[in-house]
Amino acid sequence: MQSPLFAHTEQQSQDRYTIQNPQLLRVSLTGHDDILARKGAMVAYQGLMEFDGEYRSQGQRRAQANTGEGLDLMRCTGQGTVYLANLAQYIHVVDVDREGMTVDSAYVLALDSALHTEVIAVDSQYGLSGTGKYQLNITGTGKVALMTSGQPLMMRVTPDKYVNVDADAIVAWSSSLRVQMQAQTHSTNVRRRRGSTGEGWELSFLGEGFALVQPSEVMPPQHAEIGQGARAQFGVGQQGAHAQNQNNAWN
Repeated sequence: MQSPLFAHTEQQSQDRYTIQNPQLLRVSLTGHDDILARKGAMVAYQGLMEFDGEYRSQGQRRAQANTGEGLDLMRCTGQGTVYLANLAQYIHVVDVDREGMTVDSAYVLALDSALHTEVIAVDSQYGLSGTGKYQLNITGTGKVALMTSGQPLMMRVTPDKYVNVDADAIVAWSSSLRVQMQAQTHSTNVRRRRGSTGEGWELSFLGEGFALVQPSEVMPPQHAEIGQGARAQFGVGQQGAHAQNQNNAWN
């Protein structure tokens, strides 16, 4: 049997995390270094591997129920190689150090089990719950595999060069940055998407660090409703599109 498909063979590497191809992650386990992965993200494995649901405390479950942020994970253990993917999204491995990283939990594919996660609130100048209001803060030392819809843009933030990002396109940023959620234009009521521009909310970043942006917005088109009523159409709260779209797939 012959085919160009045979060019897509296993990548040889001594690294624990290896990008097999832009949309597939290869993780090597030695029996002493568990990882946590998105539930259902395993597409193949070799060796003696086990997959178990990861325990979540009552506080973690409550935080996810109230904010829409949180990780529903499985623990991968054993000796061998596991391949992870989700909806053919692009995968990127990031080293987290003492600076920490803040991320939208919808874009986390896998992470080292030693890392600590906590749901945090993003300041809003209007005090409204909407896209970008809550995020996940990851601290400790280890690696995180992130996903993006398309090839992302990494933007540098400096004290003399702040960055504004659409709240529906942001993936992650340095936890050291100061961030505020605000309206992109001011021509109509803050609860509506901004006039005739089709734009909604933005996150403003100041300080020293990085912001990772994907070339896609998780919000549906202006008049596409997810959930019920105006809250769904305008992305407000738990009825909004963001809360209904934790797997980046419309229900």
